[in-house]
Amino acid sequence: MAGRGSRLRPHTLTVPKPLVPVAGMPIVHRLVRDIAKLLPEPVTEIAYVLGDPAFFGDNVVAALTDLSKSLGAKTSIYRQNVPLGTGHAIMCAEPSLSGPAVVAYADTLIRADLTLDPEADSVIWVKKVEQPDQFGVVQLDETGAINALIEKPTDFVSDLAVIGIYYFKEIEVLKAALQGVLDENLTRGGEYQINDGILRMMQSGKRFVPGEVTAWMDCGNPKVTVETNAKMLDFLAAEGETLVGNVTVNNSTIIPPCHIADGVTLTNSTVGPHVSVGAGTTIADSAIENSIIQSNSAIENATLKGAMIGNHVCYNGEFTHVSIGDYSVLE
Repeated sequence: MAGRGSRLRPHTLTVPKPLVPVAGMPIVHRLVRDIAKLLPEPVTEIAYVLGDPAFFGDNVVAALTDLSKSLGAKTSIYRQNVPLGTGHAIMCAEPSLSGPAVVAYADTLIRADLTLDPEADSVIWVKKVEQPDQFGVVQLDETGAINALIEKPTDFVSDLAVIGIYYFKEIEVLKAALQGVLDENLTRGGEYQINDGILRMMQSGKRFVPGEVTAWMDCGNPKVTVETNAKMLDFLAAEGETLVGNVTVNNSTIIPPCHIADGVTLTNSTVGPHVSVGAGTTIADSAIENSIIQSNSAIENATLKGAMIGNHVCYNGEFTHVSIGDYSVLE
């Protein structure tokens, strides 16, 4: 999770992308919790690969440590100060690479049955997609095992896209393969990639199998993050999760599913469906749907649809004076 999340600016100018809340919880918190819930054995350690300490500072480390503690796991923090690719990022956590392990990129959310094939050396989770030429996909042999990884194939290979979650029965085997990639300075576009380590494992006879997720939700930019928020709210509502906290409602209507945190005040407003509102925010004389509004903001006289608004924002739809920072979008 060392990237700066530039495509999600301005929301990631002050908050690392994996800590941006979606459906009421930071992305990485929900991802880690969902993976831990689906695995057949307890998680004993969570290793986070962060970027520059000036951005991923003590507050980030504290939040991640609390996340690990909530799952009864040890926290290990590593740094990737230079963006040298996924293979390099994994090797930054080299002291933790032993035994069975899951590797996950912290900018996606899933719904899945993470059943592990006891006969496989590794599982690569995939999702069937309509345009496989836009993704990295797996190629399967006649037994259903994975025998190749193809990035954005021009000719049809399969429609199973790699989502960025992997299981390794013995991750030290991947570590040895990636060490070889680093030693040989094998880069693609100046970066060391996990795929080159995986291909070496396949060539040595290790068996990889696909695991298909039922939902794969991206958080790469504001538009798709709002879409992911809506999908996640639908899942959470169907699963019976309580989504509305201690909220003050004055002559207002909440149309579910919405996640509305404690301390929110709604006045003369209609909120929902598919809206997430962070703690301490006030909304007055507004109609808001399919949007994300973070904590301690004040929204007035607004008609919003598909909006993503950060923390400590003052927005009045009847504005006459505007002060807007870098990377902001008003449409």
